[in-house]
Amino acid sequence: MSEQTKNLLGGNYNPDVLECLANLSNDEVFTPPKVVNQMLDMLPPETWSNPNLKFLDPACKTGVFLREIAKRLIVGLEEEIPNLNRRLYHIFHNQLYGIAITELTALTSRRSVYCSRDANSDYSVMNGKDYIDVKENTTSGNIRFVPTKHTWNDGKCIYCGASESQYKRSDDLETHAYEFIHTNNPEEIFGMKFDVIIGNPPYQISTGGGQAQAMPIYQKFVTNAKQMKPTYLSMIIPSRYFSGGIGLNEFRNEMLHDRHISHMTDYIQSNDVFPGVVIAGGINYFLWDVNYSGNCKYTVIDQGEPDYSERSLDEYDIFVRSNKGIDIIKKILNKKEQSISEIMSSLSPFGLNSNVRGHKDKGLNRYKLVSSDGVGYIDREEVLKGKKYLNAYKVAISYATSGSAASADKDGLRKVLAKLILLKPEEVCTFTYFLAGPFNSLDESENCKKYLSTKFVRYLLFLSLSSIHVSRDKFRFVPIQDFSKAWTDSELYDKYKLSRDEIDLIESMIKPMEDK
Repeated sequence: MSEQTKNLLGGNYNPDVLECLANLSNDEVFTPPKVVNQMLDMLPPETWSNPNLKFLDPACKTGVFLREIAKRLIVGLEEEIPNLNRRLYHIFHNQLYGIAITELTALTSRRSVYCSRDANSDYSVMNGKDYIDVKENTTSGNIRFVPTKHTWNDGKCIYCGASESQYKRSDDLETHAYEFIHTNNPEEIFGMKFDVIIGNPPYQISTGGGQAQAMPIYQKFVTNAKQMKPTYLSMIIPSRYFSGGIGLNEFRNEMLHDRHISHMTDYIQSNDVFPGVVIAGGINYFLWDVNYSGNCKYTVIDQGEPDYSERSLDEYDIFVRSNKGIDIIKKILNKKEQSISEIMSSLSPFGLNSNVRGHKDKGLNRYKLVSSDGVGYIDREEVLKGKKYLNAYKVAISYATSGSAASADKDGLRKVLAKLILLKPEEVCTFTYFLAGPFNSLDESENCKKYLSTKFVRYLLFLSLSSIHVSRDKFRFVPIQDFSKAWTDSELYDKYKLSRDEIDLIESMIKPMEDK
C-alpha cells in the first residue's frame, strides 16, 4: 500500500463515529463497522481488485457498508489504477451505489461515504474537478433517496402490509415506504446489474395493532435482491424466520432449501451484534453465492462462544441452530416415539382472548379462570371451545416467554418456559396459555407438569424457538412419556443415552424451574 493511500485511509478509525450513533429503533438498527467487515470478509479476496464490480446497499442508514467497501477497493485497485485521484473517482462514480431509507439517512450516508453531505461539494471525494476536470453535478451522487408512497388496498399497503391509518401522511412526513421493496421491478431503480448486494434492511412495520401484529419486511429486501440476479447477496436479518411465523413461512422454506447460501453466522443474543438492542430470536448474516451449491458453513454464537459446522439447512422443517443439539435430536428421534405436541392444544384452547378477566366472585355456574392477571371466574356459557378439557386435568403452558425466560441470565442459564400451571376439572384459561392433556387423573397431570419443567424438555424446546412465542409445534422434538410415573432429568439422560458432554451442555444452558 502506498504512503498516499495510507494517508488517505488514516489507519484505523479510533474512535469511529459510526460506532457511536444511536439506533433509529429496534427495527432500524445501525450496523457496527466491525460486523460490516465480518460480512465483507465472506466475499472472495479477488472482489477487491476487480474494477468492474458494482455494489449496492438497498437500505442505507449510515453508509457504513459502502464506506467499508470503498476502503477495501482503494487498497485492492491500487495496482490496477495507480493514480489515487483517478482510483477514487472510478470507485465512487462507477462502483458504489446506495438507496437510503429516509432523507436523514441519505444525508448521513453521503457524509460517511463522500466525506460531505453533498456529493458535489468541494470537500466531497466524489468531486474530481481538481484532478480530472470533472465536477459531480448532483448533491446525491450515487446514494439516492426518492420519497415513496405506499399503495393502499383495503387499508393495507400491497407491498409491505403497513396500516393506512398509521402511514398515510402528508408529504412533509416520512412514510417509511422503502423504495427498494415498493416496486415490482427493483432492477429498474438504477437500471443496471449489480454484482454484490449487501446491507441491513429495516425489520418490520406496524400493521395497525400491537407489537405482536407488526409485519416483518426484511424478507422482502432479500427476495427483491435475489430478483436482481447478483453474483453475491449478503444481509443481516432477524433469525426468527427459522421457525416461520407471520408472513415468514414461505420465506423460511425458500431460505432453508436454498443451496446457494454458502455461509451463515448466527447470534443467539442480538446484543452480541447490536449492543443494547434486544431482537427476539437473535440475528444472523449470510452469504448467498449464485455460483455455489452445497451445504452451508454455519457458525452459531451464543454467549460469545462460536460453534461451527457444515450442514444442510433443511434437515428438519425448522432450522435447528445448535450444532451440538442436532446429535441430541437424532438420538431422540431414533426412538421413533410420538411427540408430546400431539397431546397439546392449539392457541386459545377455550376461545377466550388474553384480555378476558372474568368476575371476582365465584358465583353460580361459573368456571375458574386463569389469566395473566391471576384468577377470576367466568360464566359457563361464555366458554364456547375446548369441551374435551373442561372436565379433565390439564397443564397450562404460557404462550409467551418473559425476558428472563427466553434470555440467558448473567450465568448463561435460561428458563425458556415462563409458567406451567396445573388446571383441574372446571378450570379454564385465556389465550395467554395453551394446554397439554387432557388427563384422567391428578397424578398424570402432575407428572406431565414435572416432565415439562425438566431441563431435558426445556432444552429441546429451546432448539425450536426463534422468538418469544411458544406453541405446540415448538415441542416437535420433545417425546411423550408414560405419565403414570414422574420423570427426572437423570432418568431421561439415561433413557436417551446422552453422553457426558451432551448432559453438561444441557446443564450449562438451562436453569432449574421452581415448582410453584
